Amino acid sequence: MEINDIFNLLHNAIEAQNFGKKISQKEMAKKLGVSMRTYQDWRLGNSKPQAVMSVFKLLSLLDDDEEVLRVVKRIKKEIR
Repeated sequence: MEINDIFNLLHNAIEAQNFGKKISQKEMAKKLGVSMRTYQDWRLGNSKPQAVMSVFKLLSLLDDDEEVLRVVKRIKKEIR
């Protein structure tokens, strides 16, 4: 799976969580603290944030799905 696939998967999942309400790339970029152009490039695969794949590779090293969920929930709590 490529980084742009991950961004598209997450973008679509967030829209689905909001009952299918579309979220613009501009709005998503603002939530992430990046320019719309940067977010577009990530989604198209034109550029890749360096740390993203490293983070996902680290998460994939955890064997227990519950542990992955625990870590993601902890991160979520800290960045809100």
